[in-house]
Amino acid sequence: MQAKLLLEDGTLFTGRSFGAQGDTTGEVVFNTGITGYQEVLSDPSYCGQIVTMTYPLIGNYGITRDDFESVRPFVNGFVVRRYEPVPSNWRAEYTLDELLKEHGIVGISDIDTRMLTRILRNHGTMRGILTAGDKPVEELREMLSGTSAINDQVKRTSTQHVYNSPGKGERIVLIDYGAKSGIVRELSARGCDIVVVPQDTTAEQIRRLNPDGIQLSNGPGDPKDVPQAVETIKQLLGEYPIFGICLGHQLLALAGGADTEKLKFGHRGGNHPVKELETGRCYITSQNHGYTVKEESLASTEFEITHINNNDKTIEGLRHTKFPAFSVQYHPEAAPGPFDNSYLFDRFIEMIREYKKSSPKQPRQAAMMAAMRGAR
Repeated sequence: MQAKLLLEDGTLFTGRSFGAQGDTTGEVVFNTGITGYQEVLSDPSYCGQIVTMTYPLIGNYGITRDDFESVRPFVNGFVVRRYEPVPSNWRAEYTLDELLKEHGIVGISDIDTRMLTRILRNHGTMRGILTAGDKPVEELREMLSGTSAINDQVKRTSTQHVYNSPGKGERIVLIDYGAKSGIVRELSARGCDIVVVPQDTTAEQIRRLNPDGIQLSNGPGDPKDVPQAVETIKQLLGEYPIFGICLGHQLLALAGGADTEKLKFGHRGGNHPVKELETGRCYITSQNHGYTVKEESLASTEFEITHINNNDKTIEGLRHTKFPAFSVQYHPEAAPGPFDNSYLFDRFIEMIREYKKSSPKQPRQAAMMAAMRGAR
């Protein structure tokens, strides 16, 4: 069946349909990864977006349950140059087409994804409508003009209930703004006792869990759309060691007085170079974000820049100069991507242990005070 992708600037792509039938709208973005399409599809940070893969062959190794980064995909649509319907992989349990059908995701293949990517790079990300069928362009244009941007992606992707991944090590409260499973895997590999909480959990509720450290997860959308998260982090900053990833990095920056802005076309892929300023070393990183911390806004804060993007010099890492808190814009848990940056989880654990040595009673006292206030 024929499929069409119409951008808000009027550009029309016509190709073949795969996956679910129907219509979908969303922000059209591109990912430069060579592998990892399943992890991309199941990354909650893509919530509400139509994702274009720049690598020309997608679907060739199928789908396996073990490689999901969340319980289900959150993308609105999927765009590829060539879809391979017959995977060649002993681990494959079913096909990409079957996955998209199962979750109602519309796909389009056999279009010029290189041209589409160049348009997005030159003009910036834009809204689009993807349809499987023969609807006329005029009808698609009218449908697209009637849509508006969504701003509740974090609420959509966050867990609704507190749950525990037990361990014998440090207790980490992971605030789930749309967390990838890779974060839990990395913390579990270090023996952490992980308590995952919803995105709207208050500072008082977190104190009652008596954490040793707090992990701010990745997630979708504009960080300014979740002001309650910023307020919670403000209250916890300086009270517990904090490590922020991606959206968590941006929220930490906002909580510390910095500002954020939208990038022209974002960073999405498993091959982005980042420079660590302290050592001068360049790391290859996995990234997925459309916003960045504004460098000029850091002048009046207590943050210092630790990492920068080698491509466009945007901020990729921050460290608080007064409190035990740091963050990175990229994904040290990878999936898909290189494992170069998993050392940051070790750094987080080391920071927690150093903090407990210098102030061993403070977190427990804070939890007791919070519990007493709640009892009143």
